[in-house]
Amino acid sequence: MWIGVLCGLAAGALWGLVFIAPALLAAFSPLELAVGRYTAYGAMALVLLLPRLKSLLTSLLPADYAALLRHALAGNIVYYMLLAAGVKYAGVAPTSLIIGMLPVVVTLMGRNDHGALPLRRLALPLLLVAAGIACINVDSFLHAGPSTSAADILLGMLCAAGALLCWSWYALDNARYLKRNPQFSSTQWSALYGLATGVIALVLGCVAWAFGIGTGAGPARDWQLFWACNALVALGASVIGNGLWNVASRRVPVTLSGQLILFETLFALLYGFLYRGHGPRALELAAIALLVAGVTWSVHAHAAQDDSARQALDPDLVDRDGVSGAAHRHQP
Repeated sequence: MWIGVLCGLAAGALWGLVFIAPALLAAFSPLELAVGRYTAYGAMALVLLLPRLKSLLTSLLPADYAALLRHALAGNIVYYMLLAAGVKYAGVAPTSLIIGMLPVVVTLMGRNDHGALPLRRLALPLLLVAAGIACINVDSFLHAGPSTSAADILLGMLCAAGALLCWSWYALDNARYLKRNPQFSSTQWSALYGLATGVIALVLGCVAWAFGIGTGAGPARDWQLFWACNALVALGASVIGNGLWNVASRRVPVTLSGQLILFETLFALLYGFLYRGHGPRALELAAIALLVAGVTWSVHAHAAQDDSARQALDPDLVDRDGVSGAAHRHQP
């Protein structure tokens, strides 16, 4: 299990790079950042898939292509464009903290899939999360730079919230689709997902370039830095990070994996503070503490109900295994 925890920590460290790249590449638009990252990711996925690409493509049905299209857009391209816009207008800390609510939002959106938890049992954890979001909002408005308007900060917050909802919907729809289609292994579907994202990003990039949509301007833009950063993010976050997460999800209880997602938020905040050149302010510290407490509390509340349900189905589970049944559940 500890190997799984370390892999989850390493995945979070790599995923945190996703939040700092838009700050480093502020001269480029969110569309350009998404096209650059996912074109690089698609090329890497193509290389990895090449030996078995023909057999995989011949097995796909129209419904599979439709699923890959909507998942590539919701889970990668649109999500990353909204994330990059959030960082551009609101900053790294507010964006990473808002997206850090993923475990709570995914659980709430999918609670009917797994047995609903009464909302009264989530009231206090959700109140902590709301208080954390309020703290980071207040801090953002209080410390806005002279060139940053309140409208820009609000736009950034809305983009971050949009990214949160976008990826939450993708996570649920993707999980449901894989359950209905067991002929695809996790590795196969992940590789096809990366390839589909790369193809869509390339098409979007060509259309944007042809019509001048969503592209920045200015002779001072560093294209060498642009491709270096996007290649690093594609390799680190998309290829290696996802691989490490797959190892973690197979070695730790599913309830613990929900808490490991917080490593992404914490590393994103760390990178943001290093980039900014100073540590967190008081309200930022309060927001971090409240969000971590709220998300962890929510995960534990669902874990307790899940364990009770499992033990009700199999009363001998604890005696036979010697530990709680939660320690042997694995993420699909």
